[in-house]
Amino acid sequence: MRKKKITAAALALTLTLSLAGCSGNSSNTGGSSGQAGSGSAAGADGDVYKIGICNYVDDASLNQIVQNIESRLDEIETEHNVTFDVSLDNCNGDSNVMNQIIANFEADNVDLMVGVATPVAMAMQAATEETQTPVVFSAVSDPVSSGVVESLDAPGANLTGTSDYLDTNAIMELIKAVKPDVKKIGLLYDPGEDSSTTPIAHAKEYLTQNNIAYVERTGTTTDEVMLAAQALVADGVDAVFTPTDNTIMTAELSIYETFIDAGIPHYTGADSFALNGAFMGYGVDYANLGKETANMIAQILLDGVDPAKLAVMTFDNGTATVNTETCEALKLDFNTVKTAFEPLCTKVSSITTAESFDDLSKD
Repeated sequence: MRKKKITAAALALTLTLSLAGCSGNSSNTGGSSGQAGSGSAAGADGDVYKIGICNYVDDASLNQIVQNIESRLDEIETEHNVTFDVSLDNCNGDSNVMNQIIANFEADNVDLMVGVATPVAMAMQAATEETQTPVVFSAVSDPVSSGVVESLDAPGANLTGTSDYLDTNAIMELIKAVKPDVKKIGLLYDPGEDSSTTPIAHAKEYLTQNNIAYVERTGTTTDEVMLAAQALVADGVDAVFTPTDNTIMTAELSIYETFIDAGIPHYTGADSFALNGAFMGYGVDYANLGKETANMIAQILLDGVDPAKLAVMTFDNGTATVNTETCEALKLDFNTVKTAFEPLCTKVSSITTAESFDDLSKD
């Protein structure tokens, strides 16, 4: 089994990982197949590779990615008779702690760093400019616009990874499929989240073009998000949209009942939101995203692939996950919703409310 270390950062932060995985569709925008060991292996039997993983925040989406990176690395160890010596930490959204974690990785001379979410990827990019330590990121929603890579096909420098880019217009169409006469939509997000910038801009463009009113409410902490949710209820919105926003994801368990009580469906950018009570999550399969991230790690470490030439991997955004308990509480019939969604989705699946995917699997 892989030798695994949990590092003690400045604040002795820890990360609880308890998420179950499932399969999904993905596409690499160029070059590589995304499968570990596909080339002439640079790694040899018995080799040990040091990997530093930093997760941005403790939420169901990002935790699911990390767990699946780890489980896939375990499989690759067995397949190739190598050892991945992993140091794992979580900065809980604190930039000072994040920078210290990354500095610790550099001091420990890791062979590769993994940054989960855009802020971590950007910090690792800055920290490795001189050393050129390979970095594989995960869940960076807009890697080009955020400046993490030069292009999806040819990332450049020492970074590549997986993106959870969100098709915002598709979610708007799903809202209209359930409520064709929708008049006003609430946009709930953290203005400081890079993962929300582009999707919220796209949502505004769509709503303006379709003559649908919208109101924006934002928050940077769980308390602020709770107030924003209450404000959206007072605004009289017909539905609420949130992209793959980690701040809102962290607060979802605290706000989903507010929307249920008001009869307002919350449409979101990941199935983990639905796991935590939102009406629907639409987007990438985060379990598969984690597995493919691990495959890219192995391509770099075992096959000697240059990250600058390893295309960023993007994924099919066609799965809608409906929380059946929330659906019922909103007085919506799941089968009717599923029928409305099916022409617009690759797949429609169901879920019930739990804190984590492992909790759900134990029910």
